[in-house]
Amino acid sequence: MRVVMVNKYYPSHVGGIEFHMRDLAEGLVASGHQVRVIVSNDERRYSEELINGVEVVRLPRLFERASTPVCRMIGPVLSFESEQADILHFHTPYPWGEFEWVGQMASKRVPYVVTYHADIVRQRQALAVYGPIFNKFLNRAQLIMASSPQLIQYSPWLNPRADKCRQVNFGLPVESIAHNEKAVARAAVLREELAASVDGAHKPVVLFVGRLIYYKGIEVLARAIPKVDAHFVIIGSGPDRAVIDHVQRHEELAKRIHVIDYASDEDLAAWYHAADVLTLPSVENSEAFGLVQIEAHAAGTPVVSSRLRTGVPYANLDGVTGLTVPPRDSDALAGSLNALLSDEGTRLRLGRQAQARALAEFNIDQMIKGVESVYCEAITLKNNSRPQCPTIQPSANMLKVDRENVDGV
Repeated sequence: MRVVMVNKYYPSHVGGIEFHMRDLAEGLVASGHQVRVIVSNDERRYSEELINGVEVVRLPRLFERASTPVCRMIGPVLSFESEQADILHFHTPYPWGEFEWVGQMASKRVPYVVTYHADIVRQRQALAVYGPIFNKFLNRAQLIMASSPQLIQYSPWLNPRADKCRQVNFGLPVESIAHNEKAVARAAVLREELAASVDGAHKPVVLFVGRLIYYKGIEVLARAIPKVDAHFVIIGSGPDRAVIDHVQRHEELAKRIHVIDYASDEDLAAWYHAADVLTLPSVENSEAFGLVQIEAHAAGTPVVSSRLRTGVPYANLDGVTGLTVPPRDSDALAGSLNALLSDEGTRLRLGRQAQARALAEFNIDQMIKGVESVYCEAITLKNNSRPQCPTIQPSANMLKVDRENVDGV
């Protein structure tokens, strides 16, 4: 099957959606499909490369506004690419890409599906203009994929279209985290280093992984830290770093707060194994799922997260893989962290259950099968035909974008 995916960016650009798209694209290639992704570059330059079998086209970015890259040629490029595709797959929200696609009216021929990652929460003024276009975009899609039942139920965009929504679990390389002897060995070293920072005292480890931005609940975490006698390892960077810096001014707390701007995949796996608990105290529905929860689960680490009306409590089942607390409640967050840290039996039981669920339900193979099923159904709906799913072997014969029409824009 010829699949064309559309998103804002693609790795090496860092981001949860970008990493999901990479894992999905490479998994589809491994299953025998041809995958071409159309994304924005980080600069005004066209590039095209083959990355682990995935054809990656990066269009020149004119500028970025409200976290949305604007590429002048994306509409015509998508129209051109759609002529050679069996299906288009959009990762949304990407307002500029959706606007350009609707404007091309190209959706009349090729079926397209949408992975709906999150609601737009903060840009309300932009939403007033974007909303009618987004309605058309979703209405014309054959099917919409969501990562959790909660997202379908509570999203104002998905709930009215629940009949065309399909829930497909995200897939992650959970095996490489769960059964990683190097990560386990490195985790032991990390715990000793933390102990050395407080005169050799071994304290439990609470881990946070994510960007330090408004919807992650950094202020809630900061208020909880003084109430929990543990090391807090915070991996990430962003504008809310100052909130953590303020807490670190207290001499007694400074020794227990460890901020790491960036960690490689190998280091992250080690930290997941080193932690006793991961926390995700998000406060806004911009946090649609929280993939870091599944990564921690793969290492056998339970999670304390917020009870949002999104996929966050679906990823972390209360009383099964961890605990959930009301958003913005630092006392509840501290209480649940203390409850798990003081009860080794419960913590280990939740960790075992979390790992078993991650390995069974959030692996890449199950994600690929789920997405393939949606593709086949969408093609059938578009063609009003019996179920069929065309496949081809990976090749290099897809038509290429005319570089002269794109370079130098």
